[in-house]
Amino acid sequence: MRFIFSKKCLEYGSPEHPESPERVNLIFKFLKSRGIEFEKPPICEEKDILKVHTKGLLESVKNEDFFDPDTPTLSGIYEYARRAAGGAILAAEISLAEDTGFSIMRPPGHHATKGSLGGFCYFNNMAIAAKKFNKKTAVLDIDCHHGNGSENIFQGDEKVLYVSLHRYGFFYPGSGGESNGNIRNYPLSFGIGENEYIETLKQALKEIDNFAPELIGISVGFDTYKLDPVGGLGLEITSYKKIGELIRELNRPIFYLLEGGYSSDISKCMEQFIGNG
Repeated sequence: MRFIFSKKCLEYGSPEHPESPERVNLIFKFLKSRGIEFEKPPICEEKDILKVHTKGLLESVKNEDFFDPDTPTLSGIYEYARRAAGGAILAAEISLAEDTGFSIMRPPGHHATKGSLGGFCYFNNMAIAAKKFNKKTAVLDIDCHHGNGSENIFQGDEKVLYVSLHRYGFFYPGSGGESNGNIRNYPLSFGIGENEYIETLKQALKEIDNFAPELIGISVGFDTYKLDPVGGLGLEITSYKKIGELIRELNRPIFYLLEGGYSSDISKCMEQFIGNG
């Protein structure tokens, strides 16, 4: 497993904001302690962003001309967002070259729709990577929050299967209650715990296997952890070991992108998830 990271993504944002630099820094320090050498993400080209997003969204982020209470207008955010998208592209490229890529860059991306940002996300990193390589792709989203942006972008795309396990019911972003066509949603109740989650995941992975994708992208969220301050599906730290193992059993080219996860235990969750990767 090869990891993609740049300290540039630690330069922006407030320590008081849930999507703070420290959440990624905890993972970085843990991986570094294991002797991991990190690969630098390229800056995503505008043409690749425009395969997924409208010109209007690109220009609003570029010009820092937008307002969203969860997704701050920050100096230089366009370059930070392009670097995160570039990390996603590199992760997919590594996996297609018969290794496994994992980008731990921020900002995350799965709430960014074709034409709007939101939920700490400016550009949809997963969608940009999937469209870049134009393979038959399955996207598994295991963030606690539904990837409304990914659903919006992938809906109706015959080359993409989007599968999401997420908390549903009076919970951000309020979408993901139904499946439709190439979109498979598994809405879950608050605090369901490991057993039910794992059984649901097995169903989702069977759908992905039946789709026979050439590439699999995993939107990884550790906010399903029971002590996460803004998530919560009742998972234990050790649950992530089982989740990671089940995903790897698909035995296809897989790449991983970090989405959410806001607990101080995020590095422990990551350690379990990657195993000996």
